[in-house]
Amino acid sequence: MLVARGQVDEAFNYARDRAGSTTCLETIARLAEETLLQAGRRAEAFDRYALLAKQAGSNQSTVRALAGGYPELAPDKLLAHLIASTPGESGKWFATAKTLTRAARDHLTEQPAFAMQAALAALHGMPMGHGYELTGLDVVQAHRLAEEAAHSAQQLDEAQAIIQQVVASERPMSGWMRRALGMPRADPSPQRG
Repeated sequence: MLVARGQVDEAFNYARDRAGSTTCLETIARLAEETLLQAGRRAEAFDRYALLAKQAGSNQSTVRALAGGYPELAPDKLLAHLIASTPGESGKWFATAKTLTRAARDHLTEQPAFAMQAALAALHGMPMGHGYELTGLDVVQAHRLAEEAAHSAQQLDEAQAIIQQVVASERPMSGWMRRALGMPRADPSPQRG
């Protein structure tokens, strides 16, 4: 009844206060998220409840559920939100690089701008050296998809600039990424004569 009257916050508080010991927080979060979505408050639904509401058996499944529920959110922004929401545990989200690469592949033709962002987000997480054991093939595939999607979206210069920033960074796995892509060192040491 509260929701029907537009009192979304009051409805959520009512449900939370009356939840018994057998009601899990995920159930309440799903109810709150759905209520906010129905009220047209997508940003608030995502910020406040989506992570708990879409919690799945693995981090990759959680990312897939969030990306599917909020397709308007760029993958790099989704990744940044997840990292910010779990202080001290950022490494677990970098395992999503393979998921982001798959999303780029799956949307390459129909949504090239989204595919580009997904591939760039995958590349952004790779040099940190956290999470899933990536291979050079993963790096090459994400790079190729980013450039193909950027070409289709007519944003090739923008994508290449972002890729250069990522591979030029000095993070734990940056050198490995550069080698996988056949790129020279970021700052070659001056030759001594």
